[in-house]
Amino acid sequence: MRQSSIREALCLAFAIAGMTAAHAADTPVANAVPEPRQTENSSLQDFIKANPDCVEFTDQCSHCAVVNGVAECSTAEIACIKRENHCTRRIAN
Repeated sequence: MRQSSIREALCLAFAIAGMTAAHAADTPVANAVPEPRQTENSSLQDFIKANPDCVEFTDQCSHCAVVNGVAECSTAEIACIKRENHCTRRIAN
């Protein structure tokens, strides 16, 4: 019985320590500079202008569709390696 209580106490201590470390990792740094989203949007617009017949494309993280000249993209996948955009579907002629 005593060995079981010690084991439970250790598990609880590790769980609390893990939650504290996870919370600290999520805490924003006071002087952190947010990434500018305009660069990403301008690169998407540049890709669309350079590939006017492309209706779907991907950077291996997000998958985008061109709707009325504007890219509508999915949320980036977890732990992906972003690459250069490439067209996955073009307008059929």
